[in-house]
Amino acid sequence: MKTMISVTNLVKKFGNLCAVDGIHLEILAGEIYGLVGPDGAGKTTTMRLLCGALGPDQGEIVVAGYDVVRQTELARTQIGYLPQRFSLYEELTVIENLRFFAEVRGLKTEDWKPRCIEILQFVGLADFADRWAGKLSGGMKQKLGLAVALVHQPKVLLLDEPTTGVDPVTRQDFWQLIIRLAESGDVVVLVTTPYMDEASRCTRVGFMKKGCLLVEDSPELLQKRLTDRVIEVKGEPLPLIRRIAAEDADVEDAHMFGDRVHLRIRVGEIEAVSNRLEKQIVLKHGIVTQLRVVPPQLEDIFMELLELNTND
Repeated sequence: MKTMISVTNLVKKFGNLCAVDGIHLEILAGEIYGLVGPDGAGKTTTMRLLCGALGPDQGEIVVAGYDVVRQTELARTQIGYLPQRFSLYEELTVIENLRFFAEVRGLKTEDWKPRCIEILQFVGLADFADRWAGKLSGGMKQKLGLAVALVHQPKVLLLDEPTTGVDPVTRQDFWQLIIRLAESGDVVVLVTTPYMDEASRCTRVGFMKKGCLLVEDSPELLQKRLTDRVIEVKGEPLPLIRRIAAEDADVEDAHMFGDRVHLRIRVGEIEAVSNRLEKQIVLKHGIVTQLRVVPPQLEDIFMELLELNTND
């Protein structure tokens, strides 16, 4: 597969803050690459560097064969970018926004009209072509943003937390669109997301913190890092269960996971911890309804990586 995004030793500083610190990326056509990390990790800065909105202090960025620093305008013809915040014209209709950005991109009338109709059908906005953009719901605004990003048929799609703040159904719909785009093999998608369930849908995931890329791999291989090291406990009260577990010397981390607690256990100690933990909880008047070894989730991996990086 062809490399569509190549980043080498990318550095960006704002005063004394190093927002992006020596990142290397190589993303292939047809991939969905997810960048995840806490607030301030450098994800959005990385996106802005890739689309040419910011200039790097060091490093090389090649997108669809074009050097983003030296061939910025040519590179941008291959990039579709959806920022975190809705940035289209609210006083224009859906179709007027599409027409405006299509013509800015140099599309002629005979080209943009059929293209816009096709895109609106693809993102599910065909029935809302004449609605003012400012009157759209949050999810529909994001779909319009995606439509605008796709209007010039880019080879590289950069999506910066595209589903933040939208309802779960819209999130599902949006991700179905992303998956369909990637499956076509014509577009590479780089997406930042705070949601681990979305990250699990990516071909590969990169974890960022403090401007650094800590690790990257497929979700499946990342999860194998903690195979046979995660215990799930259900019962009540959960705060008591978490506190007791956190006091165990062989429990590396204990965090809430919905209506249960996930525990990360030291290598080789999972059976010993399981045996004594239930006794301790009952002794302190807690109730355990389920205690079992479970496959690790990306949340478990994320917590481990953040802790390791903090300790370093």
